[in-house]
Amino acid sequence: MKLSARLSALAGSTALVLGALAGAAPAGAAPAGATAAPDIPVANVKQHLADLQSIATANGGNRAHGRTGYKASIDFVKAKLDAAGYTTSIQQFTYNGTTGYNLIADWPGGDPNQVIMAGSHLDSVTSGAGINDNGSGSAAILETALAVARSGYQPDKHLRFGWWGAEELGLVGSKHYVNNLATTERAKLKGYLNFDMIGSPNPGYFVYDDDPTIETTFKNYFAGLGVPTEIETEGDGRSDHASFKNVGIPVGGLFTGASRVKSSAQVAKWGGTATAFDRCYHSSCDTTANINDTALDRNSDAIAHAIWTLSGTTTTPPTGTVFENTADVAIPDNGAAVTSSVTVSGVTGNAPATLAVGVDIVHTWRGDLIVDLIAPDGSVYNLHNRTGSSADNIQQTFTVNASSEVANGVWKLRAQDTASADTGYINGFKLTFP
Repeated sequence: MKLSARLSALAGSTALVLGALAGAAPAGAAPAGATAAPDIPVANVKQHLADLQSIATANGGNRAHGRTGYKASIDFVKAKLDAAGYTTSIQQFTYNGTTGYNLIADWPGGDPNQVIMAGSHLDSVTSGAGINDNGSGSAAILETALAVARSGYQPDKHLRFGWWGAEELGLVGSKHYVNNLATTERAKLKGYLNFDMIGSPNPGYFVYDDDPTIETTFKNYFAGLGVPTEIETEGDGRSDHASFKNVGIPVGGLFTGASRVKSSAQVAKWGGTATAFDRCYHSSCDTTANINDTALDRNSDAIAHAIWTLSGTTTTPPTGTVFENTADVAIPDNGAAVTSSVTVSGVTGNAPATLAVGVDIVHTWRGDLIVDLIAPDGSVYNLHNRTGSSADNIQQTFTVNASSEVANGVWKLRAQDTASADTGYINGFKLTFP
């Protein structure tokens, strides 16, 4: 968040946006052909934060504009993206007599006339390392960008990511970027998503209310987790989305709170204490110890969900109806079996002889795992029985002859780790009915 004076909080409450969002799925079911966003490993995001902390520590304790720590931060992020296959560029500007830098990264492919962009400011204030403000947003979009590359994702729209300089001095870097875009290039930006402070230690879950489609995308995601949200007001107009909004580009984003005190109603809603959302806001104690892992994890996954939802997919849609559960389920090491469930409804008659069972299990040793599909009547169909022991993960679609089973009802994916030393979780489970 920049240092300029806070704007007054928006008066009144904002009505919940109604209507269907293009590409959004009803609870429990995904649209046919939709590509679910991958889980963003919070451990990876935290490693990026640790690296940014190390950069600050080695460069006078901060990563502020005009300081060596900021340029080292830009170089760090750029190297990760270059290695992943992004086309990157550094944009220079001058402010207060010193050189500033923006980093822009484009993922090859997608319609160049329809661009979805995510951005975060990378600079800190001079008083500290700036790990929540705003290492958290910068690290989360970095890991989301790397997840795009790992998955080989090829969306309909073009994807772009940005890291801004000198935000703390008045949105300087993002203003420079937008002001130097030709009118035709601005028109190609169909949405800009901003992430500034998403791991506050006493977090709230705030969603920008600037664009209805983007707002609803985030609200739907958190509603699926059972996490209530509020409209973001503390930082309204005080972060880089304002640079884009001011020229007519649709914007949205997430925020977990800064120096404002969490109300008693918000404590009842989200937990925590009736103190500042971030007691280390713009202070030297904004270090890697100043992060709430749960908030960082949820918001990182929400970023990926929004990127995948808003950018579309070129995957050939399967015929039929897809019922999907993307909630993570931890698999105990050498422990009891766990399940992920989907409720099938509205399907006539029995399941098909070619029921497609999509399994996404993240695990460090697939040879430990027994995986079964359980029909509504309790019948068990084995999918995987401790094979491929030298590999990790099970991410494939199995075909099951389930023609003897009534289609409607609760279907379960059951996974059990039957040996010690390796861990994982069910990342997703879906059934496709023709």
